[in-house]
Amino acid sequence: MNKRNYQKELEGLIQKLEKEENQKPKKVFLHSCCAPCSSYCLEYLSQYFEVTVFYYNPNIYPEEEYRKRVVEQQEFIRKFPAKHKISFVEGEYKTEDFYQAVKGLEEVKEGGERCFVCYRLRLQEAYEYAKKGGFDYFTTTLTISPLKNAEKLNEIGEQIAKEGEGRVQFLPSDFKKKNGYQRSVEISNEYGMYRQDYCGCVFSKREREIQKQKAEQQ
Repeated sequence: MNKRNYQKELEGLIQKLEKEENQKPKKVFLHSCCAPCSSYCLEYLSQYFEVTVFYYNPNIYPEEEYRKRVVEQQEFIRKFPAKHKISFVEGEYKTEDFYQAVKGLEEVKEGGERCFVCYRLRLQEAYEYAKKGGFDYFTTTLTISPLKNAEKLNEIGEQIAKEGEGRVQFLPSDFKKKNGYQRSVEISNEYGMYRQDYCGCVFSKREREIQKQKAEQQ
């Protein structure tokens, strides 16, 4: 069975929407993990959609790091010259929701089942907000990272949309494709953004610190 090309699917959907005459831009509710990852996603999506960035990341540790990323996200949206409107919504920073969701998976290696549970937690919340706000689509910036499982993210997003009986469609993506990740690095440098060196949660932070220690000892 051939693997799906999610970015090609997104391009096909955009082409289809562009053929619809006299249509206002569709509205996308974009879950964002951080400003650097959102940079190329917004550059791309805002050409075709009205985008609302949803900053919902109860996994981020410590709180100081969370606050720093929120400010960076808001600053980028304020400065970025988008074709269509970009808005911002901050979700609740309730870390207990994350720790409860991943209970029992604390020792799982980064990129495994704990991350998949975290994906679902954040995408489910994005869907709920998108449904209440009357959005056409919801999606996430997470697929831009080479370290994130784009196939799993799309699978979870589509499942959530299906469970919601299609009231808000999931927008497929693999933003890292076609040099998307490299472009996000370029934009981050252009805007002088703060780029963190770990995903966000306390477990990824610990794993990164261990990696650093091992590298220093070599």
